[in-house]
Amino acid sequence: MTAFILVAGAHTGGWIWQEVAARLRESGAEAYPVTLTGMDGRGRPAGPDTNLETHVHDLLRLIDEVDAPEVVMVGHCYGIYPVLGAADRRPRRIARIVHLDAGMPRHGDRALTLMPDEAIRDRLSHGAGAAEDERLIPPPPHEGWQRWGSVAGLPSAALARLAENAVPQPVGTLTQPLRLSGAVSALPTTGVLCTGNGSSIAMVEGLVGLGDPRFQVLAEPRVSFFELDTGHWPMLSRPGEVADVLLRAAAGEGHRVTAAVREQPAHLRPFLIDVPERHRERIGRVDLHLPDDRTENRAENRSADISDGLARAGGPWPAVVFVHGGPVHPDVRPTPRDWPGFLGYARYVAGTGAVGVTLDHGLHDLSDYGRAADDLAEAVDLVRADPRVDADRVALWFFSAGGLLSADWLAAPPPWLRCVAATYPVLAPLPNWGLVGSRFRPAVAVRTAGRLPIVLTRVELERAEIAATVEEFLAAAKECGGDVEVVDVPLGHHGFETTHHTEQARRAVERAVRSVLGHLRG
Repeated sequence: MTAFILVAGAHTGGWIWQEVAARLRESGAEAYPVTLTGMDGRGRPAGPDTNLETHVHDLLRLIDEVDAPEVVMVGHCYGIYPVLGAADRRPRRIARIVHLDAGMPRHGDRALTLMPDEAIRDRLSHGAGAAEDERLIPPPPHEGWQRWGSVAGLPSAALARLAENAVPQPVGTLTQPLRLSGAVSALPTTGVLCTGNGSSIAMVEGLVGLGDPRFQVLAEPRVSFFELDTGHWPMLSRPGEVADVLLRAAAGEGHRVTAAVREQPAHLRPFLIDVPERHRERIGRVDLHLPDDRTENRAENRSADISDGLARAGGPWPAVVFVHGGPVHPDVRPTPRDWPGFLGYARYVAGTGAVGVTLDHGLHDLSDYGRAADDLAEAVDLVRADPRVDADRVALWFFSAGGLLSADWLAAPPPWLRCVAATYPVLAPLPNWGLVGSRFRPAVAVRTAGRLPIVLTRVELERAEIAATVEEFLAAAKECGGDVEVVDVPLGHHGFETTHHTEQARRAVERAVRSVLGHLRG
């Protein structure tokens, strides 16, 4: 017999698992919905010393009381922190850990990263002690729950119940670092990904394929995955499916991503257009791919006609700065500026008489958007200061999650910025990206972009969670009269330039490049 210990996220208690627990018991399993210390609104409120260790010890007592031979611990959102802390101290009692729309915290991490209120998070993260009336963080109002995670699929009655039963969260549970010895890292693990909240198996495979050492553990045989087509509270929106997935996880089922990493990673495959190398100069984290002064060589490019008005012997030439996405771990090799896709784009525009710029920026984690924005601004200044570049004719081209970095430039476009381009971009933080500040929201910033030309390449087979941000952006741009040209890629996937070598895909790239360079020429 399997016993499931069910641990809820912030502001909630065991009541949230009522329907899931009932269905697990109907199947013959044991189910223990946990209400951690201070999280029962009808009982004694949390004391000033209640912290993450308090909740870890709550679970240790329960683990020691359960007689079932197999114990599966399920952590949702914040709940994964005490789950991991307790499992690390009782590894022989735990058969599996299930991350239900939860992250992968490590030793020393704090659940404060889950806090959507930037002001509170920033104050506490800098060591500022909570005032007496802030030792308990109040739950969000009814309309504020979507900031903690997508409410997709959540019936209005269930959302009302969530808001009515929520209780204050003790500050210490969010600010105290998680303590792990490493024993928990060997336990079988299942991730249940809620696609409505921005997670998917495709995204996991992409992270593994990048070679990021933090995510290689996800390709181990002991790790499996399921998807649920719902938002962040699946125990309320899909209780039957949650129960079924938990039973299947306990039986060792689930999707595994090991096969994906045996192949050449998608981002390291050849660019869909065969373009010759151009002279490249490396300056710090920035590479300049320079046009060829010999104009006869420009004719070999499939889009040589767009070089009119761009090429000048020796320059100055306009420039296109290509901005990669992420997060990309700093140890990943090669770094993004040497990935075939970005090299292909940079060489392509260099062949038409513009400087193609690739760079590495510091988006190593979701909390690094500020650092990456600073790196990009520094790189742009360097490019514009180069005497071979026409400082008054620059375009910025953003890819994937790098799309959020376009917000600063859309919010207040400088006069030399002739165009912003975005390819399969993320244009609003995904629902589970709590660490991304409100500054990086292109779907909001576009309202002040005026008539700045925007070229947006959209793939037909985009991940649903990303496609939703594109549609939000386009709706906002239409409402404010923005100048947006959409280039569609039929049957195209995220990262199609190195995986989808069709004539339609090539034409889409050529059209996007032609449009961007046309704005530089104008």
